[in-house]
Amino acid sequence: MRIAVVGANGRTGRLVVEQALARGYDVIALARRPRQSTPPDRKLSSVSVDALDRERVVEGLYGVDAVISALGIGTSREPTVTYSEGTANLLYAMGRQAIRRIVVISASPVGPRQDQSFFDRHVVVPVLERFFGATYQDMRRMEALLAASDTDWTSLRPPRLLEKPATGNYRLDVSRPLPKGRTLTYADLATALLDAVNRDDLRRRPAYVAN
Repeated sequence: MRIAVVGANGRTGRLVVEQALARGYDVIALARRPRQSTPPDRKLSSVSVDALDRERVVEGLYGVDAVISALGIGTSREPTVTYSEGTANLLYAMGRQAIRRIVVISASPVGPRQDQSFFDRHVVVPVLERFFGATYQDMRRMEALLAASDTDWTSLRPPRLLEKPATGNYRLDVSRPLPKGRTLTYADLATALLDAVNRDDLRRRPAYVAN
């Protein structure tokens, strides 16, 4: 399988690339400023692509079987279109290249408020919305674009991400945020993204993920 990892230089994207190569996949790493692996890996191709440049995205996805989008803006509080416009360009490129499968990163607060626990619904999520509401709004636009597309998409909604070693375990739920699922390591998110590519039960739906 050949997988395109978009946003391959980010904290999650780098780990997706590493784990995909460890699984024996061919990987095309797409980033605005790609980095070469040391030593070089014959299964890895790095391509300079800005996700907001539609035609470059089309070129970057040539020969790909599935797409993992690790696009993100970190903890920026500024309004953004990175998730929605970047994903719109990926969907357009996938149509041009006859690619069906895409897995993206969203966030737990993006889901319906009624799915949250009472405490999260009335305390945690309102605070997060105050600081990162612009990001969540763009993620909601991204998920709406995916739902309206004819692709086999999956949107993973993690909680707070931690820069810690992988635990080797994560939990998934397609119906609601996970009980006591407050955090997830970047490494375990990368594993979940790769696992989702081949999970038919996650096609065309969002899923909450946490340690």
